[in-house]
This record gives sequence, C-alpha cells and structure tokens, in this order.
Amino acid sequence: MALFGSAFVVGKLVLDANVPPLLFGALRLLIVFICLIPFWKFEIPPKKYFKSLITFSLSMGVGVTMFMYLAIDESAIVSPIIIGAPLAIPFGIIFSSMLLKETISRKKWFFVVSAFIGIIIVGFDPKIVDNIFALVLTALMAFFYGISNVISRQINNIRVVTQTSIMSLIGLIILFLLSYFFEDHMIDNIKNIRFDVWLLIFHAGLIVSVIAHMSLFYLYKFYTIGTVFPYYSLFPIFGIIQTLIIFQEIPTLITILGGIIVISSVFMLQKIR
Repeated sequence: MALFGSAFVVGKLVLDANVPPLLFGALRLLIVFICLIPFWKFEIPPKKYFKSLITFSLSMGVGVTMFMYLAIDESAIVSPIIIGAPLAIPFGIIFSSMLLKETISRKKWFFVVSAFIGIIIVGFDPKIVDNIFALVLTALMAFFYGISNVISRQINNIRVVTQTSIMSLIGLIILFLLSYFFEDHMIDNIKNIRFDVWLLIFHAGLIVSVIAHMSLFYLYKFYTIGTVFPYYSLFPIFGIIQTLIIFQEIPTLITILGGIIVISSVFMLQKIR
C-alpha cells in the first residue's frame, strides 16, 4: 500500500518538473509495456474476452491514468487527492453489485454512502475551494478505477501479464495521441525531461504499475473484489505521510475529519459481509 501512496507524491514531483500530465501518463504506460514484453510474448486471448479486455484497458489505461495526473496537476496540494482516491472502493462495490451481481449488505451500503459524505466534507476545506475541480477529476479517476477492478474479475482467466500488457499498449497509444493534439510541443517536452525526473517516471511505471497493480489484479483470481479491494484503503495513510515529509503539507482539521470518515468507511467495508 505504501507503493500506491507513493504514486501521488511521485506524480506531483514529475508534474512540477514541467512534464505535461497526458505525456506523463503515456510515458508511464510505455515503461510498463516495455517491461512486460518479454513476459507477454504477444499472447492474444480468446475472442470472448475482447469486449471486457478493451473496456478494462480504456478504464484503467486511459481513464484512471489520465484523470489521476490531471487532478494532481490541477491541485496545488496533494493530500486531498490522495484522500479522494479511495472512492474507487465504494465505486468498485457498486459496480460489482450491478455487473457481477455480488450481494452487498445494507451495512456495506451504509459505509459506501458515508465514504462519499467524507469526500464532500473534504471539499469544504478552504484550501480546496480554489482546487475543487481537482476533486471532481479525482472522483472521475476513482470512478474508472472502480470499473477497471470490476471488469478485471471478468477477465481473470487471462494471465495478469497479458491483461496489463494489452492495457498499457492501448493506453499509451491513446494518451500519446491526446498529448500530441492537446499538449504543446510533445517531442520537445520529452527531450527536456531531466535524468532525475526519468527515474521518477520509471518508479511510477515499474514499481507502482508493474509490481503493485499487477499484484492487486493477481489476487482477483482467488478472492472477490469485496475481499481484496478494501485493503486498498490503507494507501492514503502512507501517501499523506509521504506528502508531509516531502512537501511539508499539513492537512487542515476539516480535511482530517473528512479523511477519517473516508478511510474508516472503506476500511469497514472489508470487515462486514
């Protein structure tokens, strides 16, 4: 979970080094794709999985990556983005109920609602008022993350390496195209990336995407989303500690209150059936 938390801190460091968000996302996925080529071996899954695999690739490779970096780039502070990201858990549970017909108890619905109330409270933080659009982008990131985790259950007979390779290939192509058309001077931006910034991009691609995310998706082969995904709720604790150390961000009381509600809600989702 510490690796998931580091993704937001590393993201802010890279974006502050004048790397555009869409380009950053494309480069991250390019690193993922290159790292997985020797293990993927260009294996093509059965046609019956194509629709789910493409949906997974668009939601995880494009939706999550794009909105995550747009949110971080939009916000002057990182901690509210980290707190808002666990909304992926209630979104995931909602979608698992709708798409996979998993049974969700009334107690779980209560904590799903309370998680959203928590992020609304965070939105009233005076520091967030000028960055409220960043919270909207964060909610969109969580929305797509929830979808991708549900869809991954529908393709759990496909090797995780194959899933991630195809997802990263589709995602990097789309994000490079979006960067080319909507972000100025893409080639010059790539040339101007410093060596230390490249190391941070490699961290985001190799450590976070390849190791952390693939480990999460691998667990879905053996456990339900309701069992695995709520553990994801632990990452904001590590992420906020990292922002405190690196950026000296001290959350306000209202952000702490909203954060406690969000994190407690998603944590309780793993304790009840």
